Amino acid sequence: MTDGVDTGGAGTSGVDTGGLDTGGAEPLPLEGITVVAVEQAVAGPLATRHLADLGARVIKIERPEEGDFARAYDNSVHGLASHFVWLNRGKESIELDLASDHGLRVALDLADRADVVISNLAPGAMERLGLGAAALRARRDQLVVVTISGYGDTGPYAGRKAYDMLVQAESGLCSITGTPDAAAKTGVPVSDIATGMYALSAVQSALFRRERTGRGATVEVSMFEATAEWMGHPMYIRMYEGRQVGRMGLSHASICPYDAFPTRDGQVLIGVQNDRGWAALVGDVLGRPELVGDERYATNVARVARRTEVDELIGRLTAGYGSQELADKLDEFGVPAARLNDVAGLVDHPQLEARDRWRDFQTPAGPVRGLLPPMTFTDVELPMGPVPALGQHTDAILAEVAGQVRGEDTRHGTARG
Repeated sequence: MTDGVDTGGAGTSGVDTGGLDTGGAEPLPLEGITVVAVEQAVAGPLATRHLADLGARVIKIERPEEGDFARAYDNSVHGLASHFVWLNRGKESIELDLASDHGLRVALDLADRADVVISNLAPGAMERLGLGAAALRARRDQLVVVTISGYGDTGPYAGRKAYDMLVQAESGLCSITGTPDAAAKTGVPVSDIATGMYALSAVQSALFRRERTGRGATVEVSMFEATAEWMGHPMYIRMYEGRQVGRMGLSHASICPYDAFPTRDGQVLIGVQNDRGWAALVGDVLGRPELVGDERYATNVARVARRTEVDELIGRLTAGYGSQELADKLDEFGVPAARLNDVAGLVDHPQLEARDRWRDFQTPAGPVRGLLPPMTFTDVELPMGPVPALGQHTDAILAEVAGQVRGEDTRHGTARG
């Protein structure tokens, strides 16, 4: 801390923060911050994994024997679940029965020594356990408590369980995703990801404010509201034009040409964002300068109104090129374009290789390869810590918080009778 405010965080409480030794390099951005996570699945773990990437110590509380249920989603990564490997690097795992008196006492001790508590359990679960935001903040006002829920803690949907697909559907996202023939959810869990990123932003903002005021925060992040925020463009069209944005596949409801176009040996995606881009596409790339000022196509509004006609026109012109030939020419004249990659194309993408984005990190099943965090600091490389085995750090954390207490089952954190 830099302003002389005693925030009651891990850096001042005598608890080992578990910070990485940077060997004299610049400190990690959140070094010295301790986060207690009562989390599962995607939204909470995504937020806390990024906090760990940024240098925070993250203590993940998991159910005895079972743990975070995402551990069992699949066994794709050397026998480990792909979601869990993705979302839980750099954390410490403690098995703790929060329904037991001892488990609750340990959780409260951890919270009392932490800077942040973040959770995404079922509605009301933290309150029923005695770990709700009000109870935790009453013990120490400097604490930042972030609760992730499906729909928020008030309103007619407050008690509903929420999963990514359900929130995508309820928020209207599925109604604009897919093809004209069929609605679809997105291929990655964007409602979970949006929620996790807003939770991450909230934690960072609350910690920054605490530096200046000494006060913590109680923050609620709703999956439904996070997804509704991302629906701004179709929402405003509905509210002010009175129409539903159609499901456009690879196209765009408000921009034209913006789609995949055929070539002699495949297709290339072209996304013209403005009228200058249209002039470059038809005049410079496709050799039809007379189309630049044609009033039928000269503005984006005009082109959208004639979308089918424009798409057919551009498709006829691009079909005479090879894919690489067209891509090179589009790049030469600054027209936005891309290949339609599959996931193998991402894994082997030359841009990731050229920027040295791949690193090995440790898991209980051995090293695996992963991408560096996308927040690139020029003075320090963000760490990619190991993925913990279930309960791997239980003994050490119990000893750290309360000392070696006789007669306790330190594997499960529950008192023996």
